Amino acid sequence: MRTCVSSTPYRFYHQQGGIILKWLKVDPDKCVGCGTCMETCSTTWFKENNPALSRIQVTKKDEDHYDLNACNQCGTCIDMCPVGALARDGNGIIRMDEKKCVGCLMCVGFCPTKSFFYHAAKRPEPFKCIACGLCVKKCPVEALEIVTE
Repeated sequence: MRTCVSSTPYRFYHQQGGIILKWLKVDPDKCVGCGTCMETCSTTWFKENNPALSRIQVTKKDEDHYDLNACNQCGTCIDMCPVGALARDGNGIIRMDEKKCVGCLMCVGFCPTKSFFYHAAKRPEPFKCIACGLCVKKCPVEALEIVTE
């Protein structure tokens, strides 16, 4: 079993050789807590401005600092899914096959960074960041970046 406890993601080795990994890198030192990333994410994926529906979460750490939480594509959830609903795509992004998901929430419970989310009233399957990059484009302080390694 793989584990991931840092903000640096697990390295994905593509079958044709080389490392391919795309992920959302966060810089909490730059974050001002404006919530633009959460608004962009929730309105993109759920068509409503609701921070609970965002695939990136920003929380106040102390007076001047914020925590940013988004999936770093470590892969722990892949090993935990009892029905094989999670797999890496060609860029190293962990994707869910919603047709296979049975809603057991093992991915949510075992995510070491608590970056897998669930909102029963809005979606029967859990959700997470897929490094689409839309929040990066909207962040006014450049606290987010799409990285490809």
